[in-house]
Amino acid sequence: MNSVDPSVAIATSRAPDFPDDARLRDILKDAHLPSLLGTLAYATRDLSLLKEEFRPNYIETAAGFQSQGGLSASALDKARAMAFDVIKQLRTGAYKGKPAPSNAEVRKIMEYMVGPFSDDYFTLLLHELGLPEGAEAPKWHMAQLAPNADFTVAIIGAGLAGVGAAYRLKQAGIPFVILERHHEVGGVWSENNYPGCHLDTSNFGYSYTFNQNPLWKEEYSSRDAVLDYLQGSAEKFGLQKHIRFSTEVVAGEYDENDRSWNLTLKKADGSTGKLRVQALISAVGQLNNPNYPAIENIDAFAGPSWHTARWNHDVDLSGKRVAVIGTGASAFQAIQKIAKVAGQLTVFQRTPPWISHTPGYNSLLKEGSRWLFEHVENYHRWCRVYRIWTGMCRRAYTVVDPDWKNPVSVSEKNDGLRQVMMANLEKQLADRPDLLEKMTPHYPPYAKRVLRDDGNWFATIKQPNVKLENQKILKANAKGLVTADGNLHEFDVIVYGTGFKAADFLSTLPLTGRGGVKLQDQWHGDDARAYYGIAVPNFPNLFCLYGPNTNVNGNSSVVLLSESGSMYIVECIRLLLASNKRAMEVRQEVVDRYNERIDAASGGVVYGASTVNSWYKNAKGRLTQNWPLRTVDYWRETRKVNKDDYLFL
Repeated sequence: MNSVDPSVAIATSRAPDFPDDARLRDILKDAHLPSLLGTLAYATRDLSLLKEEFRPNYIETAAGFQSQGGLSASALDKARAMAFDVIKQLRTGAYKGKPAPSNAEVRKIMEYMVGPFSDDYFTLLLHELGLPEGAEAPKWHMAQLAPNADFTVAIIGAGLAGVGAAYRLKQAGIPFVILERHHEVGGVWSENNYPGCHLDTSNFGYSYTFNQNPLWKEEYSSRDAVLDYLQGSAEKFGLQKHIRFSTEVVAGEYDENDRSWNLTLKKADGSTGKLRVQALISAVGQLNNPNYPAIENIDAFAGPSWHTARWNHDVDLSGKRVAVIGTGASAFQAIQKIAKVAGQLTVFQRTPPWISHTPGYNSLLKEGSRWLFEHVENYHRWCRVYRIWTGMCRRAYTVVDPDWKNPVSVSEKNDGLRQVMMANLEKQLADRPDLLEKMTPHYPPYAKRVLRDDGNWFATIKQPNVKLENQKILKANAKGLVTADGNLHEFDVIVYGTGFKAADFLSTLPLTGRGGVKLQDQWHGDDARAYYGIAVPNFPNLFCLYGPNTNVNGNSSVVLLSESGSMYIVECIRLLLASNKRAMEVRQEVVDRYNERIDAASGGVVYGASTVNSWYKNAKGRLTQNWPLRTVDYWRETRKVNKDDYLFL
């Protein structure tokens, strides 16, 4: 590996008014010291700053790693005092011109922050650090490898995965076009604009390694901030000119004679066209096809109704009687905003979610933290490394202990997490035992998506204009909804917060592969299978991102898997161009062995083993969404492409 460039020094001099000593000391009270000490050791190349008395204790509990590494108040004061002196020295340029730290030194810094790890984890964390910038760029270029090749890639979707794939293709000089059905970059962040929409994953994990942002205002950013980031990324890397907006791919057929894909396109004005490309990347993801509840006579409701992913901004909810069906991630966020304006809000809940208490979830970052991110060079990168590591460590709470016998947990660790979240429920609802009974989950944590809250959700549900209803909805009529107890609930508006048809991968895009095979037939509707979620037998030169079994749950970052997939695809294209063949197709037996392994691993994690209803599984209960192994396994196994796994045509 190459050494890592520290970018010379901390850019505290960028601040027009560097804070005085008292203000800087106050700012350092908001610092995450394990990350800041790593940042300073990296910038100065002085590893003596990593003092034993400041070493984090690496103790993880069900509630997470101990704050500030478990350091005592005295140790924290000393560490802040040392950081104060180093930052002042860096501002003077005292360390300017120092050589870049070696990889061995970078690893020592990382292991000081998070504890010892294997070589695979080091390459992953180095990728997440993102230094030196451009280190993960392809080491080849199409202009040198195959300058005369007729080879263009179509990317379907200009969301997070599509923009990331385009960035890597551009680095390798591979011609591409992005086909986006909407008028702007953003994917789900363009489609979903319901009130309260924002991340429930830290920005440190939900952003590109190649475009890290020190200017986030929140750790869990709003929809608008994420959308701005994605659109800014496309603009920054010159990808906008490659995008055909308001262009939907309505069908694709593989031409076995020409070894190419023929796409049928539809514009916003209804006109159609054709496009021939040599390879196809599906970047439409898993969460783009809204799921509507199967309620008898639902169309009879006389008032307006819509799905959270198709929000109707023309209807003012002020003073209205509103029903929200569902308490999943989107509904959970929208409900907290609707309750502020609705006259009466009734929330229909089928299965209560587990909720992780997350202080600051709905708040801006502390002022001191924002100053450090903006003005201390690479501090945000080292915070990212720390957050990615701690995120990966949560997988231990999802692993099934076959000897553990408890209907609401799957291991001692999982039960410890359940107790922590149950204690928060009991604390938040101590004055409402009626709600505590309704809101207590009776399944293991992580069997379904765990939601985040800083107390606002519970305050919302306890508002006098909010009612939580657990009765099953039987049918609808013009006035509202009838529940199993026979009661008619009358509403002015109904909102469906019922998620997406996640298991029906590419169900809205008819694709025909070799021998006339229809993708949906091969996948039997909701039983999608792809090699590492990327390659599909009988469909040469088709690659998927955020495909089957590449979502994450208690297992770090979906962006990490998406970036890994993009780099794998670029390497596939390199092998194809070097082979002088026109197409490559993953072997059926390779995919069969892979899925046997995935299915076996699925029984070893709570979201595969639990029988609670979940969008992670298809109708037959097979885990089709989530990666059941470790994040580092996906990272390691997609670093190289095994040529023998593929047929070259």
